Amino acid sequence: MMKCVTRRAVPLMVVAGIVASGAAGALAEDIKIAHVYGQTGALEAYAKQSHTGLMMGLEYATDGTMEVDGRKIVVIEKDTQLKPDIGKAVLAEAYGDDEVDIAVGPVSSGVALAMLPVAEEYEKLLIVEPAVADSITGENWNRYVFRTSRNSSQDAISNAVALGQEGVSIATLAQDYAFGRDGVAAFREALEGTGAKLVFEEYAPTDTKDFTANAQRIFDALKDAPGRKFLFVIWAGGGNPISKIKAMEPERFGVEIATGGNILAAMKAYKDLPGMEGATYYYYEIPKNPVNDWLVSEHLKRFDTPPDFFTAGGMAAGMAIVEAIRKAGSTDTEELIAAMEGMEFDSPKGKMVFRAEDHQALQSMYHFKIRVDPDVEWGIPELVRELTIEDMDIPVRN
Repeated sequence: MMKCVTRRAVPLMVVAGIVASGAAGALAEDIKIAHVYGQTGALEAYAKQSHTGLMMGLEYATDGTMEVDGRKIVVIEKDTQLKPDIGKAVLAEAYGDDEVDIAVGPVSSGVALAMLPVAEEYEKLLIVEPAVADSITGENWNRYVFRTSRNSSQDAISNAVALGQEGVSIATLAQDYAFGRDGVAAFREALEGTGAKLVFEEYAPTDTKDFTANAQRIFDALKDAPGRKFLFVIWAGGGNPISKIKAMEPERFGVEIATGGNILAAMKAYKDLPGMEGATYYYYEIPKNPVNDWLVSEHLKRFDTPPDFFTAGGMAAGMAIVEAIRKAGSTDTEELIAAMEGMEFDSPKGKMVFRAEDHQALQSMYHFKIRVDPDVEWGIPELVRELTIEDMDIPVRN
């Protein structure tokens, strides 16, 4: 369902007027959606982008009416504070007290894993966006969970395509929780058969500020390794180690830094890495389709900045919700599940498909190479190759 970019654009301030802190005043026929996400904490920037994208996705998919089949959409916000126990509690509150039809979120993979059993207990849908860990749609998955964001395997396989060549030696640095460990596990698996070898894995707490010891262990592991040598970084949120490790001159040991895509603020560090290759979920200049054209145009108009990494993901979730309700003709959970399994829907990245086996959204990823423009604040990921749904064999892990 492609939309014309000139249709009924409603200012986000009007849309935001629909957002409520609770369900008070909502009519029985309203479609109630809870956005359960980490509004505060280290991933606050991701959260803001995700919420902006969700609201713009609902707006776009409803032609600006914020209604589906004559039913008004009401969005209720809940803050997980990036804490698993709070995530569980506020999701239960949304399902039980607020009687929402669908929940979206959270930002953190650790929080998401804590929330999955709550969706099963209440037999209500949870659309995971933007948490990434494979285990969310893998060993910890249940049938009430769908995910529009990419998973660790999609990140890993696309980056393995970018880096994995015969004779290459790779070390990883990742955060020591589900996002980082699932990411490395998937990357290790994806490298099999490429000719590259993963020689060392380093994990660090999410709040690490000094990476000297971590980097030294990595350099020691790589310095005598054969062939081209990469340090592949998997990191989210503040304290990104790339600039700090770059300042330690890894080139002394013949080590190149590589990483995947990120938000624009984090990609400022990429300006020191011209020519770096990796794979990304989204960069606003890459996808060419009417949805992304509208998102970029409207976001620039409203905020004077381009849409970011997680804005696109939030928009995909909003569009999936509207498409699912229209297809099901209902907000009944069982009817929604039947409608969503195998459902194709539009997004700023083009077509996505909810795989029936695990409800993971299959989608394109983008192999990039960093170009530096002195007039742009961040390193620009220029497209090398779009990796389509058909190009990537994403394992089913549940």
